[in-house]
Amino acid sequence: MKTIVIIGGSKGIGLAIAKAHIETHKVVEVSRSVADLEHQNLTHYPCNVLTDELPMIDHIDSLVYCPGSINLKPITRLGIEDFREDFEINVIGAVKTIKHYLNTLKKGSNPSILLFSTVATKLGMPYHASIAAAKGGVEGLVKSLAAELAPSIRVNAIAPTVTDTSLAAKLLRNDKMIENIKERHPLKRLLDPSDVAHMAHFLLSEKALNISGQVLEIDCGIVNLKL
Repeated sequence: MKTIVIIGGSKGIGLAIAKAHIETHKVVEVSRSVADLEHQNLTHYPCNVLTDELPMIDHIDSLVYCPGSINLKPITRLGIEDFREDFEINVIGAVKTIKHYLNTLKKGSNPSILLFSTVATKLGMPYHASIAAAKGGVEGLVKSLAAELAPSIRVNAIAPTVTDTSLAAKLLRNDKMIENIKERHPLKRLLDPSDVAHMAHFLLSEKALNISGQVLEIDCGIVNLKL
């Protein structure tokens, strides 16, 4: 049975990824809070990835880094600290995690790393300067590490559009806002965490052994289609 380590797997997309793998994998979930999920294959370690020492794990086949942020403000209201915090959460946390587990991951079976970006790095959306800059760093990290770690470790990222999680609660706080967001997308819908988990499950599986260095959009058509 393979082992998947999920940083930030207690809720949202991370929890959905844990649920998608729990029956067939040993799932090690590392986060500040405990997931609303119980299973004999699940192990939880309480940890703040930015301030705490990450736990030692003996065997890893897949490493998923889920922590992120949605800090939407005009540039006039974004302070340097906002940019620094978004970069810390999205990039530095991922780097810290990868460096900590890299030697263990190299010993895994067809090992892979999965990070997360956003469609905002492609679209040029107003009020997204801080998060788009941070996720742009994530995409650069994916490309560079995929080259550096080939052929032993695959590295990819998923770039979702708006997903119905607690992180996006301010964007989805009433029916009108939800409908407006759906209307902006050619497929007239937004994402459920399980939609992203399905893609994660594929990218981490042996069905994706030929895929590395990719940032795959799950965008309901908003990036490449104009209707």
